Amino acid sequence: MPSIQTILAPQGAEYQAVCRGLRGLTQIPLVRAIPVGPAAVSRYLTRLQAAERLEQTAVLVMGLCGSLTAAQTVGDRVLYQDCCWHGTEEDTAPSSLLCDRTLTDSLSHQLGITVPQVRAVTRDRLVISAADKQQLAQQVGAAVVDMEGYAVLQTLGPAGVSIAMLRVVSDDSQHDLPDLSAAIGPEGTLKPLPLAWGMVRQPIAATRLIRGSLRGLKILEQTTAELFGGNRATAIT
Repeated sequence: MPSIQTILAPQGAEYQAVCRGLRGLTQIPLVRAIPVGPAAVSRYLTRLQAAERLEQTAVLVMGLCGSLTAAQTVGDRVLYQDCCWHGTEEDTAPSSLLCDRTLTDSLSHQLGITVPQVRAVTRDRLVISAADKQQLAQQVGAAVVDMEGYAVLQTLGPAGVSIAMLRVVSDDSQHDLPDLSAAIGPEGTLKPLPLAWGMVRQPIAATRLIRGSLRGLKILEQTTAELFGGNRATAIT
Protein backbone atom coordinates (compact mmCIF):
# COMPACT_ATOMS: atom_id res chain seq x y z
CA MET A 1 0.00 0.00 0.00
CA PRO A 2 1.37 3.49 -0.83
CA SER A 3 2.34 5.64 2.11
CA ILE A 4 -0.77 7.81 2.34
CA GLN A 5 -0.55 10.25 5.22
CA THR A 6 -4.02 11.80 4.99
CA ILE A 7 -7.49 10.82 3.79
CA LEU A 8 -9.93 13.59 2.92
CA ALA A 9 -13.63 12.69 2.94
CA PRO A 10 -16.74 14.90 2.77
CA GLN A 11 -18.15 15.52 6.22
CA GLY A 12 -21.06 13.47 7.46
CA ALA A 13 -21.88 9.97 6.26
CA GLU A 14 -18.91 9.65 3.88
CA TYR A 15 -16.38 10.63 6.56
CA GLN A 16 -18.05 8.27 9.02
CA ALA A 17 -17.94 5.37 6.52
CA VAL A 18 -14.20 5.85 6.00
CA CYS A 19 -13.62 5.96 9.77
CA ARG A 20 -15.60 2.72 10.23
CA GLY A 21 -13.45 1.07 7.58
CA LEU A 22 -10.31 1.97 9.52
CA ARG A 23 -11.67 0.89 12.90
CA GLY A 24 -9.43 -1.61 14.65
CA LEU A 25 -6.56 -1.17 12.19
CA THR A 26 -3.09 0.05 13.11
CA GLN A 27 -0.81 2.56 11.39
CA ILE A 28 -3.69 4.26 9.65
CA PRO A 29 -3.64 7.68 7.97
CA LEU A 30 -5.19 10.76 9.48
CA VAL A 31 -8.78 11.23 8.27
CA ARG A 32 -10.06 14.77 7.83
CA ALA A 33 -13.66 15.77 7.16
CA ILE A 34 -13.87 18.38 4.41
CA PRO A 35 -16.86 20.60 3.61
CA VAL A 36 -19.20 20.08 0.68
CA GLY A 37 -18.73 22.32 -2.35
CA PRO A 38 -15.62 23.67 -4.12
CA ALA A 39 -15.49 27.13 -2.57
CA ALA A 40 -15.77 25.81 0.98
CA VAL A 41 -13.20 23.09 0.26
CA SER A 42 -10.72 25.63 -1.11
CA ARG A 43 -11.05 27.84 1.98
CA TYR A 44 -10.67 24.88 4.33
CA LEU A 45 -7.60 23.47 2.58
CA THR A 46 -5.94 26.88 2.26
CA ARG A 47 -6.19 27.29 6.02
CA LEU A 48 -4.98 23.73 6.60
CA GLN A 49 -2.01 24.18 4.29
CA ALA A 50 -1.03 27.42 6.02
CA ALA A 51 -1.20 25.75 9.44
CA GLU A 52 0.40 22.38 8.74
CA ARG A 53 2.45 22.66 5.50
CA LEU A 54 1.45 19.52 3.62
CA GLU A 55 4.28 19.57 1.05
CA GLN A 56 5.70 16.19 0.04
CA THR A 57 2.77 14.30 1.54
CA ALA A 58 0.36 11.86 -0.10
CA VAL A 59 -3.38 12.52 0.17
CA LEU A 60 -6.24 10.21 -0.81
CA VAL A 61 -9.68 11.72 -1.38
CA MET A 62 -12.47 9.22 -0.71
CA GLY A 63 -16.24 9.52 -0.86
CA LEU A 64 -19.27 9.14 -3.11
CA CYS A 65 -19.89 10.51 -6.60
CA GLY A 66 -22.62 10.62 -9.22
CA SER A 67 -22.47 8.78 -12.52
CA LEU A 68 -22.81 10.65 -15.81
CA THR A 69 -22.77 7.63 -18.15
CA ALA A 70 -24.33 4.19 -18.39
CA ALA A 71 -20.89 2.61 -17.94
CA GLN A 72 -20.80 3.48 -14.21
CA THR A 73 -23.69 2.31 -12.04
CA VAL A 74 -24.55 2.46 -8.35
CA GLY A 75 -21.92 0.70 -6.26
CA ASP A 76 -19.12 0.94 -8.83
CA ARG A 77 -15.74 2.15 -7.63
CA VAL A 78 -13.68 4.57 -9.71
CA LEU A 79 -10.22 6.08 -9.51
CA TYR A 80 -9.83 9.56 -10.93
CA GLN A 81 -7.31 9.99 -13.70
CA ASP A 82 -8.03 13.71 -13.85
CA CYS A 83 -10.71 16.12 -12.76
CA CYS A 84 -12.09 19.08 -14.66
CA TRP A 85 -14.14 22.08 -13.59
CA HIS A 86 -17.52 23.08 -14.98
CA GLY A 87 -18.88 26.28 -13.48
CA THR A 88 -20.07 29.59 -14.86
CA GLU A 89 -18.93 31.03 -18.18
CA GLU A 90 -16.89 33.66 -16.32
CA ASP A 91 -14.65 31.04 -14.73
CA THR A 92 -11.10 31.05 -16.09
CA ALA A 93 -9.71 28.05 -14.21
CA PRO A 94 -7.77 25.41 -16.19
CA SER A 95 -10.13 22.89 -17.75
CA SER A 96 -8.54 19.81 -16.18
CA LEU A 97 -6.04 18.87 -13.47
CA LEU A 98 -4.28 15.52 -13.19
CA CYS A 99 -4.17 13.27 -10.16
CA ASP A 100 -0.79 11.82 -9.19
CA ARG A 101 -0.11 9.02 -11.66
CA THR A 102 2.22 6.95 -9.47
CA LEU A 103 -0.11 7.00 -6.48
CA THR A 104 -3.18 6.30 -8.63
CA ASP A 105 -1.52 3.41 -10.45
CA SER A 106 -0.43 1.89 -7.14
CA LEU A 107 -4.00 2.02 -5.85
CA SER A 108 -5.24 0.59 -9.14
CA HIS A 109 -2.84 -2.32 -8.83
CA GLN A 110 -4.06 -3.11 -5.33
CA LEU A 111 -7.76 -2.81 -6.16
CA GLY A 112 -7.58 -4.71 -9.45
CA ILE A 113 -8.65 -4.08 -13.03
CA THR A 114 -12.34 -3.89 -12.10
CA VAL A 115 -11.77 -0.34 -10.79
CA PRO A 116 -11.37 1.91 -13.86
CA GLN A 117 -9.48 5.18 -14.05
CA VAL A 118 -11.86 7.85 -15.30
CA ARG A 119 -12.20 11.58 -15.89
CA ALA A 120 -14.30 13.36 -13.26
CA VAL A 121 -15.89 16.79 -13.23
CA THR A 122 -16.52 19.05 -10.26
CA ARG A 123 -19.59 21.29 -10.10
CA ASP A 124 -20.50 24.04 -7.64
CA ARG A 125 -24.10 22.81 -7.58
CA LEU A 126 -25.93 19.51 -7.78
CA VAL A 127 -26.70 18.00 -11.18
CA ILE A 128 -30.37 17.21 -10.68
CA SER A 129 -31.86 15.83 -13.89
CA ALA A 130 -30.80 12.79 -15.89
CA ALA A 131 -30.78 14.93 -19.04
CA ASP A 132 -28.34 17.39 -17.44
CA LYS A 133 -26.08 14.54 -16.33
CA GLN A 134 -25.89 13.14 -19.83
CA GLN A 135 -25.36 16.59 -21.35
CA LEU A 136 -22.52 17.30 -18.91
CA ALA A 137 -20.85 14.01 -19.86
CA GLN A 138 -20.93 15.03 -23.52
CA GLN A 139 -19.62 18.54 -22.81
CA VAL A 140 -16.57 17.60 -20.76
CA GLY A 141 -16.05 13.90 -21.45
CA ALA A 142 -16.38 12.96 -17.78
CA ALA A 143 -17.73 9.72 -16.36
CA VAL A 144 -18.59 10.93 -12.84
CA VAL A 145 -19.33 14.17 -11.01
CA ASP A 146 -18.60 15.49 -7.51
CA MET A 147 -18.42 18.81 -5.66
CA GLU A 148 -14.91 18.68 -4.18
CA GLY A 149 -12.32 16.97 -6.41
CA TYR A 150 -11.15 19.85 -8.57
CA ALA A 151 -10.86 22.18 -5.57
CA VAL A 152 -8.55 19.70 -3.80
CA LEU A 153 -6.26 19.43 -6.83
CA GLN A 154 -6.28 23.18 -7.44
CA THR A 155 -5.49 24.05 -3.82
CA LEU A 156 -3.04 21.35 -2.75
CA GLY A 157 -1.45 20.39 -6.08
CA PRO A 158 0.73 23.53 -6.42
CA ALA A 159 2.07 22.88 -2.90
CA GLY A 160 3.65 19.61 -4.02
CA VAL A 161 1.06 17.30 -2.47
CA SER A 162 0.57 13.93 -4.23
CA ILE A 163 -3.18 13.43 -4.65
CA ALA A 164 -5.26 10.39 -5.63
CA MET A 165 -9.04 10.13 -5.63
CA LEU A 166 -11.16 7.04 -5.08
CA ARG A 167 -14.94 7.31 -5.15
CA VAL A 168 -18.00 5.06 -5.11
CA VAL A 169 -20.99 5.80 -7.35
CA SER A 170 -24.17 6.49 -5.36
CA ASP A 171 -26.54 7.65 -8.14
CA ASP A 172 -26.77 6.68 -11.80
CA SER A 173 -27.12 8.72 -14.97
CA GLN A 174 -30.59 7.46 -15.86
CA HIS A 175 -32.66 8.96 -13.06
CA ASP A 176 -33.31 12.40 -11.58
CA LEU A 177 -32.14 13.39 -8.10
CA PRO A 178 -34.33 15.21 -5.59
CA ASP A 179 -33.52 18.93 -5.61
CA LEU A 180 -31.41 19.32 -2.47
CA SER A 181 -29.63 22.52 -3.52
CA ALA A 182 -31.11 24.49 -0.62
CA ALA A 183 -29.70 21.96 1.85
CA ILE A 184 -26.06 22.93 1.21
CA GLY A 185 -24.97 25.99 3.18
CA PRO A 186 -22.30 28.48 2.04
CA GLU A 187 -19.76 26.97 4.45
CA GLY A 188 -20.24 23.50 2.98
CA THR A 189 -22.47 22.13 5.71
CA LEU A 190 -25.75 20.28 5.23
CA LYS A 191 -28.92 21.86 6.61
CA PRO A 192 -31.17 19.15 8.11
CA LEU A 193 -34.55 20.84 7.58
CA PRO A 194 -34.10 21.81 3.89
CA LEU A 195 -32.60 18.36 3.32
CA ALA A 196 -35.65 16.65 4.80
CA TRP A 197 -38.03 18.94 2.93
CA GLY A 198 -36.32 18.26 -0.37
CA MET A 199 -36.65 14.53 0.23
CA VAL A 200 -40.33 14.76 1.16
CA ARG A 201 -41.19 16.78 -1.93
CA GLN A 202 -39.79 14.11 -4.28
CA PRO A 203 -40.25 10.79 -2.49
CA ILE A 204 -39.52 8.44 -5.39
CA ALA A 205 -36.26 10.18 -6.31
CA ALA A 206 -35.41 10.46 -2.61
CA THR A 207 -35.94 6.74 -1.99
CA ARG A 208 -33.72 5.88 -4.95
CA LEU A 209 -31.01 8.26 -3.71
CA ILE A 210 -31.14 6.89 -0.16
CA ARG A 211 -30.80 3.31 -1.39
CA GLY A 212 -27.93 4.22 -3.68
CA SER A 213 -26.17 6.20 -0.98
CA LEU A 214 -26.46 3.39 1.57
CA ARG A 215 -25.01 0.93 -0.92
CA GLY A 216 -22.25 3.35 -1.84
CA LEU A 217 -21.38 3.99 1.80
CA LYS A 218 -21.20 0.27 2.55
CA ILE A 219 -18.78 -0.26 -0.33
CA LEU A 220 -16.79 2.84 0.68
CA GLU A 221 -16.36 1.38 4.16
CA GLN A 222 -15.35 -2.03 2.79
CA THR A 223 -12.92 -0.51 0.32
CA THR A 224 -11.24 1.52 3.06
CA ALA A 225 -10.75 -1.65 5.11
CA GLU A 226 -9.46 -3.48 2.04
CA LEU A 227 -6.88 -0.83 1.23
CA PHE A 228 -5.52 -0.16 4.69
CA GLY A 229 -6.13 -3.52 6.33
CA GLY A 230 -3.94 -5.36 3.85
CA ASN A 231 -6.75 -7.81 3.04
CA ARG A 232 -7.37 -8.10 -0.65
CA ALA A 233 -10.00 -10.78 -0.08
CA THR A 234 -12.51 -8.32 1.43
CA ALA A 235 -15.88 -8.97 -0.20
CA ILE A 236 -17.38 -6.07 -2.13
CA THR A 237 -21.07 -6.85 -2.60
